[in-house]
Amino acid sequence: MPIPDEVTGHEIDPSVRQELMSLPKGLAEDVARNLVMVAQLLDEDPEKAYAYSRVALRLASRVAAVREAAGFASYATERYAEALAEFRASRRMTGTVDLWPVMADCERGLGRPERALEMAGAPEVQKLDRAGQVEMRLVAAGARQDMGQAEAAVVTLQSSELASSAVHPWTARLRYAYADALLVVGREGEARDWFAKALEADQNGTTDASDRLAQLDGVEFVEAVEDDEDVEDVEDVEDDEAEVVAEETPEDEVDIDITDEAEPSTFLDDPFQEPKKAE
Repeated sequence: MPIPDEVTGHEIDPSVRQELMSLPKGLAEDVARNLVMVAQLLDEDPEKAYAYSRVALRLASRVAAVREAAGFASYATERYAEALAEFRASRRMTGTVDLWPVMADCERGLGRPERALEMAGAPEVQKLDRAGQVEMRLVAAGARQDMGQAEAAVVTLQSSELASSAVHPWTARLRYAYADALLVVGREGEARDWFAKALEADQNGTTDASDRLAQLDGVEFVEAVEDDEDVEDVEDVEDDEAEVVAEETPEDEVDIDITDEAEPSTFLDDPFQEPKKAE
């Protein structure tokens, strides 16, 4: 896979570079550059990110950060069995529980929500930091919904983190998930309030809370810019009409200057640590 010359590998998180120091220098640089490409493409082009992750995996499969990156690339492309295998490998290498929530979400992706709920009640959850525990709660609520337990999903999301007025990186997603769960059980008024709260906390545009609010309010968006073909058609009609007017103007009347109307104006921190939002 070609890599742009401007990607040096130094863009990767320092902790990952530290792990790569166990490799020969040239190999470490190659792996680092591939990992940078994974991080840059993971959201905008997951399939390309996956391809770069496989290259890194072939080069350094014994590096935990590489296994983790491969896991997230597989996860982003819905290759849940591969993702789960990579996350398990990374966890064996590091001994940490950071990936526990996304591993549980892989179980959901594989059609095993019951297993995800078992993981939500496992001792490993108590070892997670606050952000990790919120992620686990989101996954558990999603598993409840997968099993048709909509009311239980609402209860699962009710927590001190949800009730807090403080804004954290996960606040918008938690409020959004709660609003969505409320909507499923028919509590539309409350759902609207929580979508509004999610929007207030969504400083980086990680959710589509504004769109959901608009839908609930019955707002429809209309495109303000016409297609180029439509604009050309309108201009042709106007030209034809102008010619007709010019032909029908008597010679003894004052000539009218008909001019065309103006055309319408046309309008890397730590890439492998944050699990994706559970569906």
